Amino acid sequence: MAEIRPFRAWRYHSKHTHRIDSLVSPLFDVISEKQRKQLYAEPLNSMHLSVPLGENSALRAKQKLSEWKNNGDIVQDPEPSIYVYYQYFCLPNDPVKRVRKGFVCFIKAYDYKEGIVLRHENTIPHSVNDRIELLEQTHLNVSPTHGLYTDTDFGLEPYMDAAMESPIYEIEDYQGVTDAFAIIRHPEVIRFFQEKLANQKIILADGHHRYAGSLQYRKQMMQKLDDGEALYNYHMIYLTNTEADDLRILPTHRLIKDLPRFDVSQLLKDITRFFYVKEVEDTSAINEFIMGKKWCYGVLLAEKAFVIKLREEQFKDLQWQFPEKIKALDLTVLHYFFIEKVLGIPGKYQRSSQHIDFERNLLACYQKVNSGRADMALITNEVHIDQVKEVCYSGYTLPQKSTYFYPKVVCGFLFGSISPEDA
Repeated sequence: MAEIRPFRAWRYHSKHTHRIDSLVSPLFDVISEKQRKQLYAEPLNSMHLSVPLGENSALRAKQKLSEWKNNGDIVQDPEPSIYVYYQYFCLPNDPVKRVRKGFVCFIKAYDYKEGIVLRHENTIPHSVNDRIELLEQTHLNVSPTHGLYTDTDFGLEPYMDAAMESPIYEIEDYQGVTDAFAIIRHPEVIRFFQEKLANQKIILADGHHRYAGSLQYRKQMMQKLDDGEALYNYHMIYLTNTEADDLRILPTHRLIKDLPRFDVSQLLKDITRFFYVKEVEDTSAINEFIMGKKWCYGVLLAEKAFVIKLREEQFKDLQWQFPEKIKALDLTVLHYFFIEKVLGIPGKYQRSSQHIDFERNLLACYQKVNSGRADMALITNEVHIDQVKEVCYSGYTLPQKSTYFYPKVVCGFLFGSISPEDA
């Protein structure tokens, strides 16, 4: 069902390998403005292609790409390959060394209704348009979307491990994660990868806008020239196994800010209509109080913190028109009973609400609440991969900002061209 193929990546010339760590970049939506300025200061940093500066930014990226090619700063690999990508990391307060194993290839840009590539969140139209403009001008996938396949036999890992014995890159990135890249060129091994993925459904973990951009670009091109083998049909993707122990999803907490007539006493009264409420003295341990508990959340206020748990008899009154498996998710319950019922922000306005923000870092939640930059923080549990799979297979999507797959993929180790002359 899922058609993947090797490709001839464009990569920085070997003369730049010794400083590849200064040329790669984080995904544009996970870094600060200060970090972006530092990255743009390097003339060859991949950020100039992924998020080009200034007006007519897509055209500027095209010009930059042409300049790098003409100067020999990036060169194309001589033969189609699959690129193995390992990320070695530790979680906060956990000394265990982990490694997320995966590989980068091209995948056909399937329409969602085909049921082969599945999304777990919706996209924002203007962000997709930005990606389409870049593809139109550069014909280049600058950073791979993160996708998930399922293989309980772990049949691909031995081949990836063998390739990783001779990595082409190995750096420590902005997350403190060690990123390592290797290449698989052998046609028989590549065919085995293709056969292994042939009966798979692929879940998008990260990069929904990039994939949606490729999908729309493919539709545009098919109206001009319907060629099933043309590279415009494909999208660069990083695939990892859902069954691996080192696939990690971190929670994304909710920040509530700038509420009109915000009153803590009234808030606590309103909360008790739907939740059991218990004050917590040690606010730094609030995540430990809720860990693994169904419909249980932390509420951080200035100088106070509470653990709340939904009164189970209330669940039957959840009126959103979702299947039971979606209704029962922690985040659905939080957004319905707390954000809609307690705070008065209706579900249909929550995605665009100026009162709701998101923060992965627990310490940052404390700092923003205590400094007055947020009225409160709602501390959540992580979503389990089995829940992601169940929701995606049902044809529905998760609530907004449900997942934070960690670590994030790094951009710039390789670029995937969909230009006809690079076929």
